[in-house]
Amino acid sequence: MVATGDYTAAYGALLCDVDVVAAYPITPQTIIVEEFSNFVNNGITDAEFIMVESEHSAMSACIAAQASGARTFTATSSQGLALMHEMLFVASALRLPIVMPVVNRTLAAPIGIWCEHNDSMPQRDAGWIQMSCEDNQEVLDMIIMAYKIGERKDVLLPVMPCLDAFILSHTVEPVDAPSSDEVADFIGKYDPVATLDPNNPMAIGTFSPPEYIQELRYQTHVAMENAKKAIRETTKDFARKFGRDYYGLIEEYRCDDADVVLATVGTVTGTAREVVDELREKGKKVGLIKLRFYRPFPAEEIKKIAENVSAIGVYDRAISYGVGGPLFIETRNALYGLDLPVLNFLAGLGGRDVVKGDIEKMYEILLKAKKEKPEKEIYWIGTRGVSI
Repeated sequence: MVATGDYTAAYGALLCDVDVVAAYPITPQTIIVEEFSNFVNNGITDAEFIMVESEHSAMSACIAAQASGARTFTATSSQGLALMHEMLFVASALRLPIVMPVVNRTLAAPIGIWCEHNDSMPQRDAGWIQMSCEDNQEVLDMIIMAYKIGERKDVLLPVMPCLDAFILSHTVEPVDAPSSDEVADFIGKYDPVATLDPNNPMAIGTFSPPEYIQELRYQTHVAMENAKKAIRETTKDFARKFGRDYYGLIEEYRCDDADVVLATVGTVTGTAREVVDELREKGKKVGLIKLRFYRPFPAEEIKKIAENVSAIGVYDRAISYGVGGPLFIETRNALYGLDLPVLNFLAGLGGRDVVKGDIEKMYEILLKAKKEKPEKEIYWIGTRGVSI
């Protein structure tokens, strides 16, 4: 099929035979829930479509439905995700594998509707698995794998596939869509560990004293660690079933003999891949790491690559003020103890385009850092009035 990223996300939920969709619109996510409502209205699915008054209520409805044994789906962006923040912790603590695509959009203020990752990345501590998509094919495939990963008994965590606003959400691309029978065979039926049942009463999420809470936090932590194995196994199973290999938590590109590597996330990866090829033709040994997951973070994979290079850079489309980009912070922590420069490149904030020249500049700085100590750790690329 040929479709936008938003339509593809809705179609992914359709293929996964979800039972309940809770919806509240926000640009640039709105098309996802609109398209799914069309599937319902046209009789393509008998899923329950619940129109609610806010994103907070959308997540609350998904939590209730999932706890009752339903496979659920919703979607949001930006301020909607921020409003939903409180309930994200409830979903993960109750071990409910809800799937919610987030169309990454800048947070106010000032108000903007374009791509930035400062909406999803602050949710890193909410106990949700976070995955990033480079193109619309990945949007479909990641949603399918999200249900497979999240519903595993050794994981049981909600999943947040992220796609860049407008660059994917409103852009049309060819997508190879499997049949619903193929997807059903791959992910299976949702088999909850426990459900709310009037005939077998139980309570969830109730008041709990300190004697119990720490153990519950530990179990969720272990589940996130287990997700790494689940992701590696699921991507292999997906490759065998559908012929597309997603290589676990990261994807390496021309890293084997690289002197320096750049870690990227989202749609900018395609541009970076072209820059790597062009620089290689000029004899420069550069490589690329595509970070497919933010949670769980692929610390082991990055460290293994970093042990064989002279410098590593991290591209961020988000900022933790006064510290640097979220991916940079995670990468620097993962590489603690290694003697090599770890540099942060901030670009594309507020939806500004990241072009080849920007990425070439990043590699230029990394190659220079291979020879001499860099002047600083954080570089604002393409920022007016800021010299690099």
